[in-house]
Amino acid sequence: MKKRVKAWIEAMRLRTLPASLAGVITAAGLAAHFGQFRTVPLLLCMLFALLAQISSNFANEYYDFRQGLDKKGREGFRRGVTEGDITPGAMKAALFLTLGVACCIGLSLTLYGGLWLIAVGVAIAVGVIAYSAGPYPLSQHGLGEVAAVVFFGLVPVNFTYYLCSGEWNVSVFLSSLALGLMISNIMIVNNYRDADDDRAVGKHTLAVMFGRRFTSTLYLINGYAAVALTFRLWYSRPAWLIAPAVYLLLHTLLWYRLTRTLGARLNPLLGMTAMLILTFSITFAIAVWQ
Repeated sequence: MKKRVKAWIEAMRLRTLPASLAGVITAAGLAAHFGQFRTVPLLLCMLFALLAQISSNFANEYYDFRQGLDKKGREGFRRGVTEGDITPGAMKAALFLTLGVACCIGLSLTLYGGLWLIAVGVAIAVGVIAYSAGPYPLSQHGLGEVAAVVFFGLVPVNFTYYLCSGEWNVSVFLSSLALGLMISNIMIVNNYRDADDDRAVGKHTLAVMFGRRFTSTLYLINGYAAVALTFRLWYSRPAWLIAPAVYLLLHTLLWYRLTRTLGARLNPLLGMTAMLILTFSITFAIAVWQ
């Protein structure tokens, strides 16, 4: 029983879930900054984002197993279905149950933003599956990082802000792009670690297509670009300028470690990258709130 619970927790990939929280937290700070803070839609968006990401993680594990893209003893985190800890049927059921609950929460958000948001919810649900399955799986064609920018940066920040304010904002868009670039670094670490395994099974990630040097450089650039995109808001709060400076220092140290580490030893770096992003989003939200 204990082993089975552990397998399900691993399938949720808790180390990466800060990515879901970061988008809503960033939007909350911006909503407060522009005098548009609303508690209920923010909480609903946070729950929706968490469930959508867990659904995506379940889908990735299930469909990668079905397509033979995972193997036992892989460098990354243990895959419950591949290792036989979770049956494929149970994972598929968990995927659609979690996605179904997320969709129900998404429907409740139409009370704040209108029925047209159903189309957005459908696009997100399709994205959850399309990342790993369908006629053109995004994760297998070098588009995983792009998907991260869209679904963890642009979509949650802009639409959460819209649900609070009923309007769009250029500063919010730039902040969402910044967050998306940072969150794509989680994908970069994952694919950098798995490059050899992915190449062996014909999975075309950026790390496979362009090599580890390219993806590690992209990791570094993304962090600096994110700070540049949000610098105007940081600059308007001089007392908080230490925050992006510390972020860049830690980000650079993580990049240095990335370039000198391979295999399973990169697993902690994935969690560190996610936590650094969450810390950045919390600090940013507090800074612009004031």
